[in-house]
Amino acid sequence: MATTHGHDVHTGLATGAVPAQTVPAHAIPTPAIATPAVERQATRRPADYVWAIARIGLGWVFLWAFVDKLFGWGFATPAERAWINGASPTTGFLKGTGENALGGVFTALAGQVWVDWLFMLGLLGVGAALLLGVGLRVAAVAGGLMMVLMWAAELPLQTNPFMDDHLIYAVVLAGLALTGAGTTWGLGTWWAATPLVGRHPILR
Repeated sequence: MATTHGHDVHTGLATGAVPAQTVPAHAIPTPAIATPAVERQATRRPADYVWAIARIGLGWVFLWAFVDKLFGWGFATPAERAWINGASPTTGFLKGTGENALGGVFTALAGQVWVDWLFMLGLLGVGAALLLGVGLRVAAVAGGLMMVLMWAAELPLQTNPFMDDHLIYAVVLAGLALTGAGTTWGLGTWWAATPLVGRHPILR
């Protein structure tokens, strides 16, 4: 093997060559790693704001239904039929389904205390979750189930073969959860970073 001045030319350390300097590891700048939340903040799209408006609007629909049925403020529920005054918030709707395809099932539930509580807690929980932008996965499941049941109670529909606003609400709820709509104008980013959600991602 050829050598020059006692050095192996294949090493590139011929006479007069300056050895490469070793750079300390701590001196090498580490590129910043963006978290998903930071990336989402940096890449906000117009559609994100549309979903946020839909989330807040639908949240208000649920929450207002709860408040109106609780206090009977005269919009959809008169004062004498308010839940706080002892009336059942589900009886009027469920008894009105008696002539429908599944009327026998739903009229049997009218006035049941546990049905009233589940219905009202569902309105409150889904409405609050949507307005705050937290727990959208649970809200989508709970709210979607409520909407599908209300749709089923009205079958057969009078104005459309199968589609009505209840199914549209259910689809929008699913979209809100799947797109992470709580991170825009909501507390979704903070909520996702909590230890509780870290242990139970379904709560996201």
